[in-house]
Amino acid sequence: MKCVDDFYDYEIIDASCGEKLERWKDIYLLRPDPQIIWDNGNLSEKYKGMIDARYIRSNKGGGHWENLKDVPSNWRVSYHDLVFNIKQMGFKHTGLFPEQASNWNFMIDKIKNSKREIKVLNLFGYTGAATVACLFAGASVVHVDSSRGMVDWCKENVKSNCLEDMSVRYLVDDVLKFVKREIRRGNKYDAIVMDPPSFGRGAKKEVWNIEDDLFPLINLCLEILSDRPLFFLINSYTTGLSPIVLKNMLLLTVNKKYKGIVTCGEVGIPIKSNKLILPCGIYGRWESDE
Repeated sequence: MKCVDDFYDYEIIDASCGEKLERWKDIYLLRPDPQIIWDNGNLSEKYKGMIDARYIRSNKGGGHWENLKDVPSNWRVSYHDLVFNIKQMGFKHTGLFPEQASNWNFMIDKIKNSKREIKVLNLFGYTGAATVACLFAGASVVHVDSSRGMVDWCKENVKSNCLEDMSVRYLVDDVLKFVKREIRRGNKYDAIVMDPPSFGRGAKKEVWNIEDDLFPLINLCLEILSDRPLFFLINSYTTGLSPIVLKNMLLLTVNKKYKGIVTCGEVGIPIKSNKLILPCGIYGRWESDE
Protein backbone atom coordinates (compact mmCIF):
# COMPACT_ATOMS: atom_id res chain seq x y z
CA MET A 1 0.00 0.00 0.00
CA LYS A 2 1.14 3.53 -0.83
CA CYS A 3 0.47 5.40 2.40
CA VAL A 4 0.52 9.22 2.44
CA ASP A 5 1.99 10.46 5.72
CA ASP A 6 3.52 13.81 4.69
CA PHE A 7 0.42 15.84 3.80
CA TYR A 8 0.79 18.35 6.61
CA ASP A 9 -2.30 20.41 5.72
CA TYR A 10 -4.48 17.29 5.83
CA GLU A 11 -4.98 14.44 8.28
CA ILE A 12 -7.61 11.95 9.38
CA ILE A 13 -8.09 12.55 13.10
CA ASP A 14 -10.34 9.58 13.82
CA ALA A 15 -12.66 7.11 12.08
CA SER A 16 -15.64 5.16 13.38
CA CYS A 17 -19.05 3.80 12.40
CA GLY A 18 -18.99 4.93 8.77
CA GLU A 19 -17.52 8.39 9.40
CA LYS A 20 -14.11 10.06 9.41
CA LEU A 21 -13.06 13.29 11.09
CA GLU A 22 -10.58 15.16 8.90
CA ARG A 23 -8.51 18.31 9.27
CA TRP A 24 -8.22 20.33 6.08
CA LYS A 25 -5.64 22.91 7.18
CA ASP A 26 -7.65 24.51 10.02
CA ILE A 27 -11.12 23.29 9.02
CA TYR A 28 -12.45 20.09 10.62
CA LEU A 29 -14.95 18.09 8.55
CA LEU A 30 -16.91 14.97 9.50
CA ARG A 31 -17.69 12.95 6.38
CA PRO A 32 -19.13 9.50 5.60
CA ASP A 33 -16.86 6.69 4.40
CA PRO A 34 -18.29 3.24 3.58
CA GLN A 35 -14.96 1.50 4.35
CA ILE A 36 -15.20 2.40 8.03
CA ILE A 37 -17.28 -0.49 9.39
CA TRP A 38 -15.59 -0.61 12.81
CA ASP A 39 -16.79 1.09 16.01
CA ASN A 40 -14.40 3.46 17.75
CA GLY A 41 -16.98 5.61 19.49
CA ASN A 42 -19.38 8.34 18.41
CA LEU A 43 -17.22 10.93 16.67
CA SER A 44 -19.82 13.70 17.02
CA GLU A 45 -19.70 13.27 20.79
CA LYS A 46 -15.94 12.58 21.11
CA TYR A 47 -15.02 15.72 19.17
CA LYS A 48 -17.89 18.00 20.09
CA GLY A 49 -16.77 21.59 19.68
CA MET A 50 -13.99 20.70 17.23
CA ILE A 51 -16.12 19.87 14.18
CA ASP A 52 -16.73 22.77 11.77
CA ALA A 53 -19.11 20.93 9.44
CA ARG A 54 -20.51 17.49 8.84
CA TYR A 55 -22.07 15.80 5.84
CA ILE A 56 -25.36 14.08 6.63
CA ARG A 57 -26.57 11.36 4.31
CA SER A 58 -30.22 11.15 3.30
CA ASN A 59 -32.12 7.86 3.42
CA LYS A 60 -33.36 8.73 -0.07
CA GLY A 61 -29.84 9.13 -1.46
CA GLY A 62 -27.44 12.05 -1.48
CA GLY A 63 -27.36 14.28 1.55
CA HIS A 64 -26.36 17.75 2.70
CA TRP A 65 -23.70 19.69 4.60
CA GLU A 66 -24.49 20.96 8.07
CA ASN A 67 -22.15 23.78 9.06
CA LEU A 68 -21.71 23.90 12.84
CA LYS A 69 -19.38 26.91 12.61
CA ASP A 70 -18.57 29.54 10.00
CA VAL A 71 -16.92 27.69 7.12
CA PRO A 72 -15.45 29.67 4.20
CA SER A 73 -16.94 29.05 0.77
CA ASN A 74 -13.47 27.95 -0.33
CA TRP A 75 -10.01 27.69 1.17
CA ARG A 76 -6.60 26.32 0.20
CA VAL A 77 -4.42 23.45 1.36
CA SER A 78 -0.83 22.79 0.37
CA TYR A 79 1.07 19.59 -0.31
CA HIS A 80 4.73 20.55 -0.34
CA ASP A 81 4.96 22.97 -3.31
CA LEU A 82 1.46 22.25 -4.65
CA VAL A 83 -1.65 24.26 -3.73
CA PHE A 84 -5.28 23.15 -4.05
CA ASN A 85 -8.62 24.92 -3.64
CA ILE A 86 -11.07 23.17 -1.31
CA LYS A 87 -14.86 23.60 -1.30
CA GLN A 88 -17.84 21.78 0.19
CA MET A 89 -19.40 19.94 -2.75
CA GLY A 90 -22.58 17.96 -3.12
CA PHE A 91 -22.29 14.25 -2.34
CA LYS A 92 -19.75 14.87 0.46
CA HIS A 93 -16.73 15.75 -1.72
CA THR A 94 -14.23 18.60 -1.25
CA GLY A 95 -12.55 18.59 -4.67
CA LEU A 96 -9.38 16.76 -3.63
CA PHE A 97 -8.33 13.21 -2.79
CA PRO A 98 -5.23 13.55 -0.55
CA GLU A 99 -4.40 9.84 -0.81
CA GLN A 100 -3.40 10.52 -4.42
CA ALA A 101 -0.30 12.39 -3.23
CA SER A 102 1.78 9.24 -3.74
CA ASN A 103 0.76 9.25 -7.40
CA TRP A 104 1.54 12.97 -7.73
CA ASN A 105 5.03 12.22 -6.41
CA PHE A 106 5.40 9.35 -8.88
CA MET A 107 4.41 11.53 -11.85
CA ILE A 108 6.61 14.45 -10.80
CA ASP A 109 9.64 12.21 -10.36
CA LYS A 110 9.13 10.39 -13.67
CA ILE A 111 8.69 13.62 -15.62
CA LYS A 112 11.63 15.42 -14.03
CA ASN A 113 13.96 12.44 -14.34
CA SER A 114 13.09 11.91 -18.00
CA LYS A 115 15.00 15.10 -18.91
CA ARG A 116 12.92 15.53 -22.06
CA GLU A 117 9.71 17.24 -23.07
CA ILE A 118 6.73 15.21 -21.88
CA LYS A 119 3.15 15.57 -23.09
CA VAL A 120 0.51 14.27 -20.65
CA LEU A 121 -3.15 13.41 -21.22
CA ASN A 122 -5.30 13.55 -18.07
CA LEU A 123 -8.62 11.75 -18.66
CA PHE A 124 -11.54 12.10 -16.23
CA GLY A 125 -9.34 14.90 -14.91
CA TYR A 126 -11.75 16.10 -12.17
CA THR A 127 -10.43 19.25 -10.43
CA GLY A 128 -6.94 18.76 -11.80
CA ALA A 129 -4.62 17.66 -9.01
CA ALA A 130 -2.74 15.39 -11.44
CA THR A 131 -2.72 18.18 -14.02
CA VAL A 132 -1.15 20.55 -11.49
CA ALA A 133 1.47 17.97 -10.50
CA CYS A 134 2.48 17.30 -14.12
CA LEU A 135 2.62 21.00 -14.99
CA PHE A 136 4.73 21.62 -11.89
CA ALA A 137 7.17 18.95 -13.11
CA GLY A 138 7.48 20.75 -16.45
CA ALA A 139 5.19 18.70 -18.69
CA SER A 140 2.53 20.00 -21.06
CA VAL A 141 -0.96 18.70 -20.23
CA VAL A 142 -4.30 18.16 -21.94
CA HIS A 143 -7.02 17.99 -19.26
CA VAL A 144 -10.34 16.31 -20.19
CA ASP A 145 -13.49 16.04 -18.10
CA SER A 146 -17.18 15.94 -19.00
CA SER A 147 -18.10 18.50 -16.31
CA ARG A 148 -17.52 22.19 -17.04
CA GLY A 149 -17.57 22.90 -13.32
CA MET A 150 -14.69 20.50 -12.70
CA VAL A 151 -12.69 21.92 -15.61
CA ASP A 152 -13.21 25.44 -14.28
CA TRP A 153 -12.04 24.25 -10.86
CA CYS A 154 -8.92 22.79 -12.50
CA LYS A 155 -8.23 26.21 -14.02
CA GLU A 156 -8.48 27.73 -10.52
CA ASN A 157 -6.00 25.18 -9.16
CA VAL A 158 -3.56 25.82 -12.00
CA LYS A 159 -3.81 29.58 -11.40
CA SER A 160 -3.32 29.15 -7.64
CA ASN A 161 -0.02 27.41 -8.42
CA CYS A 162 1.05 30.22 -10.81
CA LEU A 163 1.24 27.65 -13.62
CA GLU A 164 -1.22 29.27 -16.03
CA ASP A 165 1.61 30.20 -18.40
CA MET A 166 2.54 26.53 -18.81
CA SER A 167 1.28 24.56 -21.82
CA VAL A 168 -2.17 23.31 -20.75
CA ARG A 169 -5.42 22.71 -22.64
CA TYR A 170 -8.79 22.30 -20.92
CA LEU A 171 -11.53 20.32 -22.63
CA VAL A 172 -15.12 19.65 -21.57
CA ASP A 173 -15.72 16.44 -23.47
CA ASP A 174 -16.67 12.78 -23.36
CA VAL A 175 -13.44 10.84 -22.82
CA LEU A 176 -14.12 8.00 -25.28
CA LYS A 177 -15.13 10.37 -28.07
CA PHE A 178 -12.14 12.62 -27.39
CA VAL A 179 -9.66 9.74 -27.59
CA LYS A 180 -11.19 8.52 -30.87
CA ARG A 181 -10.83 12.02 -32.34
CA GLU A 182 -7.20 12.20 -31.18
CA ILE A 183 -6.54 8.92 -33.00
CA ARG A 184 -7.95 10.39 -36.22
CA ARG A 185 -5.90 13.57 -35.73
CA GLY A 186 -2.72 11.60 -35.15
CA ASN A 187 -1.96 13.29 -31.82
CA LYS A 188 0.39 11.46 -29.46
CA TYR A 189 1.10 11.56 -25.71
CA ASP A 190 4.08 10.44 -23.66
CA ALA A 191 2.01 9.78 -20.52
CA ILE A 192 -1.64 9.07 -19.79
CA VAL A 193 -3.35 9.26 -16.42
CA MET A 194 -7.01 8.44 -15.84
CA ASP A 195 -9.36 8.31 -12.89
CA PRO A 196 -12.46 6.61 -14.33
CA PRO A 197 -15.70 6.63 -12.31
CA SER A 198 -17.72 3.49 -11.76
CA PHE A 199 -20.60 5.06 -13.67
CA GLY A 200 -20.90 8.42 -15.33
CA ARG A 201 -22.28 10.50 -18.16
CA GLY A 202 -20.39 12.43 -20.79
CA ALA A 203 -20.83 16.05 -21.85
CA LYS A 204 -23.79 15.00 -24.04
CA LYS A 205 -25.19 12.39 -21.63
CA GLU A 206 -23.07 9.53 -23.00
CA VAL A 207 -23.15 6.62 -20.52
CA TRP A 208 -19.91 5.30 -18.97
CA ASN A 209 -19.72 1.94 -17.18
CA ILE A 210 -16.26 0.96 -15.91
CA GLU A 211 -16.87 -2.79 -16.30
CA ASP A 212 -17.80 -2.44 -19.96
CA ASP A 213 -15.78 0.57 -21.05
CA LEU A 214 -12.43 0.69 -19.23
CA PHE A 215 -10.62 -2.09 -21.12
CA PRO A 216 -11.72 -0.78 -24.57
CA LEU A 217 -10.59 2.72 -23.52
CA ILE A 218 -7.13 1.48 -22.53
CA ASN A 219 -6.86 -0.29 -25.90
CA LEU A 220 -7.80 2.91 -27.72
CA CYS A 221 -5.22 4.84 -25.73
CA LEU A 222 -2.48 2.59 -27.15
CA GLU A 223 -3.02 4.36 -30.47
CA ILE A 224 -2.23 7.79 -29.02
CA LEU A 225 0.85 6.82 -27.03
CA SER A 226 4.13 8.12 -28.40
CA ASP A 227 7.04 5.93 -29.48
CA ARG A 228 8.68 6.49 -26.06
CA PRO A 229 5.87 6.52 -23.50
CA LEU A 230 6.85 7.39 -19.94
CA PHE A 231 3.93 6.10 -17.85
CA PHE A 232 0.29 5.01 -17.91
CA LEU A 233 -1.52 5.43 -14.60
CA ILE A 234 -5.04 4.30 -13.68
CA ASN A 235 -6.73 5.23 -10.39
CA SER A 236 -10.00 3.73 -9.22
CA TYR A 237 -12.44 4.04 -6.33
CA THR A 238 -14.82 1.37 -7.63
CA THR A 239 -15.92 -0.82 -4.73
CA GLY A 240 -14.88 -4.45 -5.13
CA LEU A 241 -12.39 -3.83 -7.95
CA SER A 242 -9.03 -5.41 -7.10
CA PRO A 243 -5.72 -3.69 -7.92
CA ILE A 244 -4.75 -6.90 -9.72
CA VAL A 245 -7.55 -6.23 -12.22
CA LEU A 246 -5.89 -2.94 -13.21
CA LYS A 247 -2.51 -4.66 -13.40
CA ASN A 248 -3.92 -7.43 -15.60
CA MET A 249 -5.42 -4.91 -18.02
CA LEU A 250 -2.13 -3.02 -18.30
CA LEU A 251 -0.21 -6.27 -18.86
CA LEU A 252 -2.60 -7.25 -21.66
CA THR A 253 -2.46 -3.85 -23.36
CA VAL A 254 0.30 -1.32 -22.69
CA ASN A 255 2.97 -3.80 -21.63
CA LYS A 256 2.41 -5.96 -24.72
CA LYS A 257 3.32 -3.04 -26.97
CA TYR A 258 5.88 -1.30 -24.73
CA LYS A 259 7.84 -3.49 -22.37
CA GLY A 260 8.20 -1.84 -19.00
CA ILE A 261 7.32 -2.23 -15.33
CA VAL A 262 3.73 -2.86 -14.21
CA THR A 263 2.74 -2.42 -10.55
CA CYS A 264 -0.50 -2.11 -8.64
CA GLY A 265 -1.75 -1.64 -5.12
CA GLU A 266 -3.85 0.36 -2.72
CA VAL A 267 -3.52 3.95 -1.57
CA GLY A 268 -4.31 4.91 2.01
CA ILE A 269 -3.93 7.45 4.80
CA PRO A 270 -3.00 6.83 8.46
CA ILE A 271 -5.53 7.63 11.16
CA LYS A 272 -3.97 9.91 13.76
CA SER A 273 -5.82 8.65 16.85
CA ASN A 274 -4.82 5.00 16.61
CA LYS A 275 -2.27 4.62 13.74
CA LEU A 276 -4.65 2.42 11.73
CA ILE A 277 -4.62 2.84 7.95
CA LEU A 278 -7.75 3.85 6.05
CA PRO A 279 -7.71 2.29 2.54
CA CYS A 280 -8.86 4.91 0.04
CA GLY A 281 -8.58 3.44 -3.45
CA ILE A 282 -6.46 1.44 -5.86
CA TYR A 283 -4.00 2.12 -8.66
CA GLY A 284 -2.34 0.35 -11.58
CA ARG A 285 0.82 1.73 -13.18
CA TRP A 286 2.81 0.98 -16.27
CA GLU A 287 6.12 2.84 -16.45
CA SER A 288 9.12 2.79 -18.71
CA ASP A 289 12.41 1.72 -17.19
CA GLU A 290 14.19 4.92 -18.28
